[in-house]
Amino acid sequence: MCSIFSVSKSAYYRWLINPVSKREIRNHELDDEIYAIFHKHKKRYGGKRIYEEMKDKGWKVTEEKVLERMKLMNLIAKANKQFIKTTDTQHNQYVVANRLKQDFKACKPNEKWVTDITYIPTEEGFLYLCVFLDLYSRAIVGWSMADHMRSELVNNALTMAMFKRSMPTNVLVHSDKGAQYTSESFHSKLIDYKLVPSMSGTGCCYDNAACESFFGTLKTELCDDEDYQTIEEAKSSIFEYIEGYYNTQRKHSSINYFTPREFEDRMKNEMTNRPKLTG
Repeated sequence: MCSIFSVSKSAYYRWLINPVSKREIRNHELDDEIYAIFHKHKKRYGGKRIYEEMKDKGWKVTEEKVLERMKLMNLIAKANKQFIKTTDTQHNQYVVANRLKQDFKACKPNEKWVTDITYIPTEEGFLYLCVFLDLYSRAIVGWSMADHMRSELVNNALTMAMFKRSMPTNVLVHSDKGAQYTSESFHSKLIDYKLVPSMSGTGCCYDNAACESFFGTLKTELCDDEDYQTIEEAKSSIFEYIEGYYNTQRKHSSINYFTPREFEDRMKNEMTNRPKLTG
């Protein structure tokens, strides 16, 4: 009977005990789905992303309705907190011009990467995280974690990005003017890999806004709720977030609410299936 009338068993049994209207049944169904998505994503999704996921699943609902039901259920997504910058610019090494110039759009994979470093507190001390983010899909293509901020932290993350992306050349790699990015070892890697360096203006956080946004998301959706006892515990948690959630499951507003992997796969399929011009 439930399948015939397109209602869930839980709604049916609620109706047996206390018969309700079709609108109330519909609201119960919506609430169940919204609640499930909200907790599936560990309270990281607000109304817009929940709406997009429900739309993907075939639900006929508006964003305003989702927000209304969330408010009634007191479902509040995690909010951003400010964090401290880790950049050390007291040096005079390999500084280059800003070639990115706050143009965060990319037309293809491996056209523009941005990179930065942040820290995560643990009971054993700080864990430092360096990431390389592809502006095309917002995917984290390389990352490295250590209990220090020496140059090998960024060198290892760059090496991962290069191998994961099959050794692309002429990628614009944008960073701040931190000592790690102006070091001789990092500069040499850029030359060896045939990459194009770019650096933010001094004191301008907007020049690397995409990376700052990722770190804000990471800390809001994961680290702020954790109490890491060891550095290894933090490493495991962040690895799972980046590879198991952010790149593969989390919808991103700047790519029309696709996940980074989904966006790249979709664009690749569109290019492959596009009719070839003849003339």
